[in-house]
Amino acid sequence: MVQDRKFITTEPLLTGGEQAESVVWMAICQHFSPRDCIAYWRYPIFSKLGTFRKEPDILIVDAQLGLIIIEVKSITIDQILGITGHRWELQEFYTTQANPYQQAEHQLFALLDYCNLEPILHQKVPGRVIVALPRILQSQWQHRGFHDLPSSPPILFQEDFSPRTVTPDPASLIEKIRNAPLVVRGGQLSQEQWRMLKAIISGTPLFRAPSRRFFFNSTDHLEASLTRSAVLATVRQRISELDLQQEQIAKVIPPGPQRIRGIAGSGKTVLLCQKAAQMHLKYPEWDIALVFFSRSLYDVILQQIDQWLRRFSCHQISYNRHNSKLKVLHAWGSKEQPGFYRTICQAAGIWSQSVQRTTRLNANEALAEACHHLLASATIPAIFDAVLIDEGQDLMVDDDLKFEGKQPFYWMAYQALRPVNLDQGNSPEPIQKRLIWAYDELQSLDSLKIPTASELFGDEWGQFVTGEYGNGIKKTEIMSRCYRVPAPILTAAYGIGLGLLRPQGLLTGMNWVEDWETLGYKVTLPNRVFNEKQSYQSPVKRGEQITLQRSDQNAPNLVAEFWKKPLIEFEVYRSRLEELTALSDRILYNLKIDGLRPSREILVIILGSGWEAIQLETTVANFLMQQGIDIFIPGTPDCNILKPSSHNLHANQFWCEGGVTISRIHRAKGHEADMVYLVGLDHIAQVENHLNFRNQLFVAMTRSRGWLRLSGLGSYPFYEELAQVIASAHRFTFRFRFPPQRDISITEVGELLRRYQNGDRNFQGANLSGLDLTGINLSYANLIGANLQKTNLTHANLNYAKLVVANLRGSEITGANLQQVKFVGAHLQQTRLNACNLKRADLSDADLTQAQLVRSNLKDANLSGANLTEANLSEANLQGAIFQDAKCRDVILIGAILSDGKIFVNESNNPD
Repeated sequence: MVQDRKFITTEPLLTGGEQAESVVWMAICQHFSPRDCIAYWRYPIFSKLGTFRKEPDILIVDAQLGLIIIEVKSITIDQILGITGHRWELQEFYTTQANPYQQAEHQLFALLDYCNLEPILHQKVPGRVIVALPRILQSQWQHRGFHDLPSSPPILFQEDFSPRTVTPDPASLIEKIRNAPLVVRGGQLSQEQWRMLKAIISGTPLFRAPSRRFFFNSTDHLEASLTRSAVLATVRQRISELDLQQEQIAKVIPPGPQRIRGIAGSGKTVLLCQKAAQMHLKYPEWDIALVFFSRSLYDVILQQIDQWLRRFSCHQISYNRHNSKLKVLHAWGSKEQPGFYRTICQAAGIWSQSVQRTTRLNANEALAEACHHLLASATIPAIFDAVLIDEGQDLMVDDDLKFEGKQPFYWMAYQALRPVNLDQGNSPEPIQKRLIWAYDELQSLDSLKIPTASELFGDEWGQFVTGEYGNGIKKTEIMSRCYRVPAPILTAAYGIGLGLLRPQGLLTGMNWVEDWETLGYKVTLPNRVFNEKQSYQSPVKRGEQITLQRSDQNAPNLVAEFWKKPLIEFEVYRSRLEELTALSDRILYNLKIDGLRPSREILVIILGSGWEAIQLETTVANFLMQQGIDIFIPGTPDCNILKPSSHNLHANQFWCEGGVTISRIHRAKGHEADMVYLVGLDHIAQVENHLNFRNQLFVAMTRSRGWLRLSGLGSYPFYEELAQVIASAHRFTFRFRFPPQRDISITEVGELLRRYQNGDRNFQGANLSGLDLTGINLSYANLIGANLQKTNLTHANLNYAKLVVANLRGSEITGANLQQVKFVGAHLQQTRLNACNLKRADLSDADLTQAQLVRSNLKDANLSGANLTEANLSEANLQGAIFQDAKCRDVILIGAILSDGKIFVNESNNPD
């Protein structure tokens, strides 16, 4: 069953002991599928029960029924010794006592407490608690007389989870749940209340900006609605719609590695913090590390971790950085604060290197050099159960710094992890470890390497995070919705960052239409016509015109809805003095008229790099102070200090109350403000073809939550490009001049094709189930043991490919070129192979039960030992085909050309 995003399994149901629980969960998914609801298997709200914490087995949040908690007990009737009140006495179970109904009641009340904090939901949400006994029949329960007990709870029995078509009870599962007594009566939820309830379940109000009063000068002649503070006051009262993808990513604990690729402002850091907090509460014995690159993110991450721990534990647990199995670690660390690298060095008994002892200037390269030295000097001890990496793109380095073909930091992290499954045996697959990394390749400020699995660990691990674990848990998640940046600014950031309207051709781009669509664009190729069901799995051709249109749905920030003037401004000046004068005038306007606060609501970012950026930062700071504006330089101990002393460095501090932060781009990354000023655009314009500087501009622009102003000096062609990008709004039309300087891939398909085009043919064991690979060329590819179940391979070119023991159940392979493909032992049940060229293909011992091979060319194919039961071979060419020991019961051969060249007419010609 392909699960809808609204049915969230926070951990896969894999173990044998969870078989009965799985039956209950799958029945809930089936029956509630048409309803407006969200359901969770093990929703992370942990109520204290004795010496351990327990989360609800199943939580259903339904627009009509409210909150429903189902406590599942996988016990037989013989395991129940007796029931006294709410306490059940058990035998041959993991515990001798259980209190399922009261346990679920505690969890329900914990959730209702959060609902009651919102006035709109106070005492309005109905709630039910039900016990599910999937291994006990109702008749068995009644035979023991338990139904007559005054404390007998509402129960769902074994027969309630049978398929709908055979259930003996005319009342559906939904009706039994509806008829369960209400623990809390509540009422019928309005649309607004339902929207708020979903937000509360996801934890969205946790990060809603606190409301505050805005004061205005009585002499001002502006309406309050025209000020930025008034817009912010309105926007901050709104809560975003629940994002089911975000909800699933945040609350799932994967049973192995996971990659999260998200655009700027999509919430990657928040989701990692939520995931880490949930892991820590569910498995307090685990050693967990949440790792990041920018030191100025320390306080942000610690605050979020603490908030999520309090939320999931019903405010019983907060973060203790000094005594916690959950460690928040800078990638490198310092003498004062242990980082990830230094922690591993200490565990390995190796002296850690400082930045000064490395030969590299860039921080990412210096760290990689230190990790390389550690990997070469010692065996890395496995000291963590899960490692979560934020800002993954900043930990990449070029090939000359790799360790045995692997990215040093990531290989060190992988080595430091304990295996998830100790019983992996002699499997050729990489050992499963919980390495979770999040990144956005467009925010790379140094190396342009992208943290794909093959880049991190070599081509042989290229499919490390391809496909799913089961129960809808994906190994790779791609997030294209941006919640931070308003649509006009985000679109402009992509337009100028990628160089979409650059006269010489775009700088960063993608070959495949599906990649552009996954990034959040609607793609139009005017010279090509596509059917609705036809995939865009052919590359954009060189010189072809392409139109990209970004939907506002992928940038749901509401500022643009209430601010009727442009959100993005761009102005060029003749001198730096003019530029800074205009900057100070506008900041003073923001403070005095707009009512913005200097700290966290206004941010000045200095563009450029090296000494010229340092100089400009100092110049801007001095000028603003001369105009009476308090400023703050990140890392200094207080406002209006230009440089920290060596003994008074506050490397983690980015904001200071009362001061406008002025920052260069590396420190600003990961932070955001409502009004953002970018100064020194001429530093970018002078080297506009440099990818790192384009990325720098993209990162700077996407720091804005509301308004953006860019300024620079001189006259450059780049300025004309920027003006065109801003004027184009959300729609870009350009010629695709291939190849761009940086060709990136977003989707799993795009990544696979990139690897194939780069000469990689080894995709052994790859999980490509359910993907649309229409028209793909994978000839000569090694797909031995690959999972291609229900994959669309229509018109694909797979000639000479190796698909030995591969799983292609239910796949669509109509019209594909499969000449001399090795399908030995492959699973091809119910696969559609109509009109395929299978000339000389090796299908020996393959299972083709109920497969369709209508009009396929099987000339000289080897079908020895194959199972063709009920297969349809109508009008197929079977000349020279070998059927030795094949099972051909009820095979359909109408019009087929048989091995001896005769056309099948009646049953007597059956090759069996």
